[in-house]
Amino acid sequence: MTSSSHVSAVTASGSQMDRPLASPRRRRWLWIGGGGAAAATLLAGLLWLLPGAHSVAVKASEVQIATVRREPFQDYVPLRAEAAPLTQTLVTAVEGGQVEKVLVLDGSEVAAGQPLARLINPQLRRTVVAQEADIAGKLGDVSNQELTLQHAQADRERELAQAQYDLQKSKQELAKRQILFDQGIESAAALKTYSDDATYYTQRVAALQASGARESTMAGDADGRIRTLSGRLNDDLAAVEASLDALIVKAPTTGRLTNFLLQPGQALKAGDTVGQVDSEGDYKLTAEVDEFYLGRVAMGQAAVADLDGRQVPLRVFRVLPQVVEGRFHVEFAFSRPPPALRRGQSLDVRLILGDTHPAVTLPDEAWMESSGGAYAFVLRPDGRQADRRAIVVRRRNPEQVEVAQGLSPGERVVVSSYAGLSSYAHLILR
Repeated sequence: MTSSSHVSAVTASGSQMDRPLASPRRRRWLWIGGGGAAAATLLAGLLWLLPGAHSVAVKASEVQIATVRREPFQDYVPLRAEAAPLTQTLVTAVEGGQVEKVLVLDGSEVAAGQPLARLINPQLRRTVVAQEADIAGKLGDVSNQELTLQHAQADRERELAQAQYDLQKSKQELAKRQILFDQGIESAAALKTYSDDATYYTQRVAALQASGARESTMAGDADGRIRTLSGRLNDDLAAVEASLDALIVKAPTTGRLTNFLLQPGQALKAGDTVGQVDSEGDYKLTAEVDEFYLGRVAMGQAAVADLDGRQVPLRVFRVLPQVVEGRFHVEFAFSRPPPALRRGQSLDVRLILGDTHPAVTLPDEAWMESSGGAYAFVLRPDGRQADRRAIVVRRRNPEQVEVAQGLSPGERVVVSSYAGLSSYAHLILR
């Protein structure tokens, strides 16, 4: 029993001693090799997770992607327009003064020339009275000058008429004496006396006619100057009297009175605007347009308004190019007599910028607002990275952007917002 047990123990012991044991150096190299493989795997993972220079990683689930297409491009811009009076005429105070009485309420319909308010200005009234008296005195002097010219002309005409009468009598008497002389009854000396009288009166008539012509010319010139002066004085008198009439504020045209908020006792200066008169029944449409379209909107361009399901043709008749908060104003007139509208009524308008034609397009999404259409992030074929590429955008409508350069149909582009991505050249999609 003892011998058999010993053999078994020896056999078991021998089997353990026969197993080869790894040396310490070999075990160290095995550890190093395994660690290197793990480090390489970790490094590869880090390179995938950490983007390189000018690159940024984004979540693929948060990125919107669209395919570049070649399709018909509809060149228009939708607007929300508002009905406004076609003409607006300002109401101004021609003369300064204090409001004595308001004759018409704000919002009323008024006719051209209708009194709206009455002002008082005592100082102006005193000035007008003094000026009227001065002008009246000058007009009296002018009237005296005219009367003097008329009397002088009448005297000349009367003197000429007397000379012509005397000449006629002398000729008749000379004719009688000539008959008597021919019959031998009258002497030659007596006949000569009558002949001298006729000659004198003939010369006198000629002299009066010549001087009368000269004096008539001079009198005509003087009369013209007097009449001119009289006309000016009468114009001055009318202007002075009108200055009092200007204390009544009147409607400049027919329409609806708005922004007329005068109160009795209120002081006004000459030229102050006190309200406006809006055309009633004649309307235009006004709309704000994005400054992107400023260079593409011009007078005469066609547009269409949607009014209760009807297409109403319009035309651009005024462009206000001042840009305020990224927008400018456009005014539209109706190509046909305008339909019944209400002041402030809103309408949808399509401003037509060009004809429909095939073009390379992308959706008009958030990428346009953040990039301005200067660049786009284009996906690589594997779809795991997008590279920034310069492009040229020509036109856009609410659904499409026309790309003139930089993209080809079939390419895929990131069209979600580029906010915060302007300094990066590559996007890595996770």
